[in-house]
Amino acid sequence: MTAKEVLEFAKKNKVQVVDLKFVDLLGTWQHFTIPTSELTESLFKDGNGFDGSSIRGWQAINNSDMLVVPDPKTAIIDPFCQVATLSMVCDIMDPITRESYSRDPRYIAKKAEAYLTKSKIGDTSYFGPEAEFFILDSARFDQTANSGYYFINSEEGIWESGKEGINSGYKPRHKEGYFPVPPTDSQQDIRSEMILEMEKAGIVIEKHHHEVATAGQAEIDMRFDSLVTMADKVMLYKYICKNVAKRHGKTVTFMPKPIFGDNGSGMHTHQSIWKDGKPLFAGNEYAGISKMCLYYIGGILKHAHALAAFTNPTTNSYKRLTPGFEAPVNLAYSNRNRSASIRIPMYSPSPKAKRIEVRFPDPACNPYLAFAAMLMAGIDGIENKIDPGKPIEKDLYDLEPEEAAKIRTMPGSLDQAISNLEADHAFLLKGGVFTPDVLETWISWKKTKEMDPMRLRPHPYEFFLYYDA
Repeated sequence: MTAKEVLEFAKKNKVQVVDLKFVDLLGTWQHFTIPTSELTESLFKDGNGFDGSSIRGWQAINNSDMLVVPDPKTAIIDPFCQVATLSMVCDIMDPITRESYSRDPRYIAKKAEAYLTKSKIGDTSYFGPEAEFFILDSARFDQTANSGYYFINSEEGIWESGKEGINSGYKPRHKEGYFPVPPTDSQQDIRSEMILEMEKAGIVIEKHHHEVATAGQAEIDMRFDSLVTMADKVMLYKYICKNVAKRHGKTVTFMPKPIFGDNGSGMHTHQSIWKDGKPLFAGNEYAGISKMCLYYIGGILKHAHALAAFTNPTTNSYKRLTPGFEAPVNLAYSNRNRSASIRIPMYSPSPKAKRIEVRFPDPACNPYLAFAAMLMAGIDGIENKIDPGKPIEKDLYDLEPEEAAKIRTMPGSLDQAISNLEADHAFLLKGGVFTPDVLETWISWKKTKEMDPMRLRPHPYEFFLYYDA
């Protein structure tokens, strides 16, 4: 919609208030609400002022006046508000210079798209993330000077099989939650309600299903879209999942590894580049891909250690991203092989379906930054013709030690990922897509707000190991 069409849309739907949403540096939606009297065509040009000093990773208090400028193309009726509410995603601008704000993740994603066009490699980058999550019944956690704990529960969790009282006994066992029908899959109707809300909000859905883990692990797959639009949809996807769950007295988490001993939640991300309406990743090379696609893979593999700081951005990410049968930590590519960190799907022979699937990201990431970073790594691979090496079609989880030692793996901790980003980030700075202040702020936040606090606190399991030392 255009600005004028949004005004007509609001009038037609008897909108009473307007919700302006934007994303902070770490990837959480923030918002404030204005009355419809403020919804004018000038809002889409002049924006609406707010204090940015309390937004994570943004301006200091002495320089905190900012503007939100809504994007009319993102306008929807919020399905969770009792008052008729028009919702729009916004860009952030400086009120003095009228320039886009360098630490606005959506602006960074827009610059990545623009850099692709400027490079003349292609004009559109498509992304198709497969975000996994858990639908739980309760989540309790706390951390004080003398205590620290978490307790999550799901009626579907296998640990509930011995619960006294009314108990159906239909619980997916650990790592056996993939595709069982109800009543073992207890979340069918909730997921269906989620996708119906997503479709009403303009998200095209391909499928939904129970995922591998017990305790309500789920996946809903969206149809691919261009980079910024897809990142907008990921934010809306999370919003809808959490609020539908709340309707049912449940809670959703996109935390990568909330349950010990079972699969964590990943976000396998399909990617391709097109130009003038034609797919550029189809060709006559391995698995029907093009030279360009091979070089793109080479860029992702080369910069994977630095990419992890954005694609796997939490300390918890590395509870999932560990060697074994759970997450694709081996930096290799293959067709159909889900043990490789990059897979070339072979479902369709159509050139339009030719793409790669990067399998190491997780849904705790900020999608604007993660997608932009992967695109920049892929472009770097194309521009420098980075050879990804030979594909590996063996089960990478079952290699002999000598063979496994020859294959690079993903970082084992957020500390390692951040260190790699500090050492390898020139590819992100090209075209001013990521700026030094963004990288410095990201690295500083991760060190001081996440890594250091985790390092300084006793872990509950340490009491099990060492209390009687």
